[in-house]
Amino acid sequence: MSHTKIKPEEKIRKDSGAVKWILIAVSALFLFVLLILPLITVVVNAAAKGFSFYKNAISDPYAVKALHLTLVATAWALVINTVFGLFAAWAVTKFRFHGKKLLTTLIDVPVTVSPIIAGLIFILIFGRQSALFPFLKSHHIQIVFAVPGIILATVFVTFPFVSRELIPVLQSAGTDEEEAAALMGAKWHTIFTKVTFPHIKWAFLYGIVLCTARAMGEFGAVSVLSGHLRGKTNTLPLHIEILFNEFQYVSAFAVSSILVMLAIVVLVLRSVLEKLGQKDAEQNR
Repeated sequence: MSHTKIKPEEKIRKDSGAVKWILIAVSALFLFVLLILPLITVVVNAAAKGFSFYKNAISDPYAVKALHLTLVATAWALVINTVFGLFAAWAVTKFRFHGKKLLTTLIDVPVTVSPIIAGLIFILIFGRQSALFPFLKSHHIQIVFAVPGIILATVFVTFPFVSRELIPVLQSAGTDEEEAAALMGAKWHTIFTKVTFPHIKWAFLYGIVLCTARAMGEFGAVSVLSGHLRGKTNTLPLHIEILFNEFQYVSAFAVSSILVMLAIVVLVLRSVLEKLGQKDAEQNR
């Protein structure tokens, strides 16, 4: 009768001792307090005055305009950062050039700089006291306290997400396949579509999802650049803040539920992409 030898790592994973359950309990408690409980609070308070009040709150003209601006800013950020992230990741991983380390460092700047500081910097660059203001004014271009400023702030805080998902994947893939295709006479666009992109497609989509989630919830930089012009430069997070400051708590939670639903959609997409990526990786082994 043969006995299967259990590996040490498998024994640790199957261990049902106190440490395992303590870690599970702490993790579950942490997630409940910081994630589940706030979500329950939003849902309960949003429905506190009934469905008709909830419907009126989310269909309010200011709320609709704030949602529209949020989606517009998110769409612009997504397009710009997808192109930038793809080009930056490809340049960093596939080519040798001076300043590569500086470029990779600059990509991480929005993660390290407070969004409020970023908003103040853009005001100094494009505001009335800047050297660019006379030129902008003469060409009727308004960035601060206008929609372009909202888009600029959203782009700034989200542009690392796509590139940071692609860079590790491209680095692990190496350059052997692209070099072989180039030696066989393939053009750059053929190399990218047929050789490079199949390796990065799931990381690419995952980065897009993360960028979307971050853009929809941006508050700090947008708050500084928006001027809080109701119905003009207020995104959904800023509209929620105004409602809360006006003690319209139920309306604030009702509008917050829109962001919650959008976040849930993003999380579902993220989970689907992770599963599809894992399945694709297993099939290619």
